[in-house]
Amino acid sequence: MFGIADYGAFVVAIIIFLAIPGPGNLALITSTGKGGIRGGLAATMGVIAGDQVLMWLAVAGVAALLAATPAAFSMVQWVGAAYLAWLGWKMLTAKPGDAPVLNIRPRQYFQQAAAITLLNPKAIVFYMAFFPLFVDPSRHQGLATFGAMALTIAALTFLYGLVVVLLTHHLAERLRANPRITRGLEKLAGVFLIGFGVKLALSK
Repeated sequence: MFGIADYGAFVVAIIIFLAIPGPGNLALITSTGKGGIRGGLAATMGVIAGDQVLMWLAVAGVAALLAATPAAFSMVQWVGAAYLAWLGWKMLTAKPGDAPVLNIRPRQYFQQAAAITLLNPKAIVFYMAFFPLFVDPSRHQGLATFGAMALTIAALTFLYGLVVVLLTHHLAERLRANPRITRGLEKLAGVFLIGFGVKLALSK
């Protein structure tokens, strides 16, 4: 299909990668908790937009450039780590009545999720290494093949995000009745974001 080797395995691999806990999943959950279904879907679109940029940068060879220039890779890596840690610290230190770390307006949810996705430089390297595994050299159709792969990833990400948003929203309706639990979950989310930032900074 469009030069993609074992399309079924490609779909399964993407679903598994989506389910792995990370900043993107946390952005969806937090956005839904703060802004409801509309905020969660906006964050989902932000993750998709960020992923598409990284995928096409990888196709263009940016991964090779970053790998060949450790200083550039390190700089982007540290910027991403600092951003995640800063966001986590704001959530961790937020007090009752403070303005939410993630603004309720969907546009900002989109920007927040897109930024978290874009500031993960390892994703570019991942896509550069991942795509060749499912490209059939004998049936490869150039940009059409990569376009089909990118479209598949976007569609699966949207469906996955929709499920996460609806489940989170259902639970959030119950949690709103107990503000202490909600604040506790926000603190926990902050700890995880700081952890993601530290992990990104220390990774090689």
